[in-house]
Amino acid sequence: GAHYLSRKLASLGHDARLMPAKYVRPYSKGQKNDFNDAEAIAEAVQRPTMKFVATKTADQLDLQALHRVRERLVSQRTGIINQIRAFLLERGIAVRQGQRFLRVELPRILATPPDVLSPRMVRVIEGLTDDWRRLDERIEGLSGEIEELAKRDPGCARLMSVPGIGPIISSAMVAAIGTGDGFSKGRDFAAWLGLVPK
Repeated sequence: GAHYLSRKLASLGHDARLMPAKYVRPYSKGQKNDFNDAEAIAEAVQRPTMKFVATKTADQLDLQALHRVRERLVSQRTGIINQIRAFLLERGIAVRQGQRFLRVELPRILATPPDVLSPRMVRVIEGLTDDWRRLDERIEGLSGEIEELAKRDPGCARLMSVPGIGPIISSAMVAAIGTGDGFSKGRDFAAWLGLVPK
C-alpha cells in the first residue's frame, strides 16, 4: 500500500517519498518493531545520497498486476507441460522439449495402445491438457489486453520503436519505472536492468 499512501499524501500537499527497505535496513538498530523501524527510516531519509522510488500511478499498478498474473499463468503452464512430459517419459515416450512439439504429438500419443499408456494415465494427461488449454486462453486474453494498453501508451510506443522490444517488454518497463525519472543517467537504468560491465 506504499504507492497508494504516497499518492494520497501528495494529494494532501505533502512531499511523500518512498525508500526501498534494503536502503533503510542498515540504519535499523535492535529488534524489528515499529519504533525501531520509524527511527531507521528517519535516519535514512536524512542521508544526502539516499535514493528514492518514484510513486507509481494507479494505471502503472494495474499494468504491473496484469504482468504479474500473466507471468504466474505462464509459469503454471510450463509446470503442466513439464509434468505431462515427465509422465510420458516414465512410460518410455520421449517428446522433444517445447510446447509446440508436445501439442503436435499429444493426440497421437493418447491414441497409443493400453499396454503403453493405461486408460487412467490417458485420463490424467487429458485432464492436464484441458488445464493447459484453459491457461493458454487466459494468457492470450491477458496478452491481448497488455498489447492494447501498450498501443495506446506513448511511452510504450517510444520503447517499441527500438528493435526487439515489443508490447510485453515495453509495457512491463513502463509499469515498473514509468517515465524513468527515478534514474539520473542511463548507466543507472542499465544497472537496474542488470547490465553492468564484467
